Amino acid sequence: QVQLVESGGGLVQPGGSLRLSCAASGSIFSINAMGWYRQAPGKQRELVATITSGGSTNYADSVKGRFTISRDNAKNTVYLQMYSLKPEDTAVYYCNAAVVAGRYEYEYWGQGTQVTVSS
Repeated sequence: QVQLVESGGGLVQPGGSLRLSCAASGSIFSINAMGWYRQAPGKQRELVATITSGGSTNYADSVKGRFTISRDNAKNTVYLQMYSLKPEDTAVYYCNAAVVAGRYEYEYWGQGTQVTVSS
């Protein structure tokens, strides 16, 4: 079994910054893509950013230039550095990982961490 544990959420004023972390643990051979998704009240979960094991990144248009995704493969950890936060960034942020176990790849989700941008 694999667990993803997120941390770093909280309340921040507009224009502020936060850094989210997500550490994977358990029966892990390797991890392919990792990513961050978010879900605001009354809305569907949406992609924020993804990063491959080789470091290639992809961002939602709404966060390009403000958010940076990175990962530490040795620690099985993915980060999301968020700058210039806006009220519309308020959501529960979920970590996602494609974990390789044997010949198969399994998708795991974290429990979510709340990010609230408000004055």
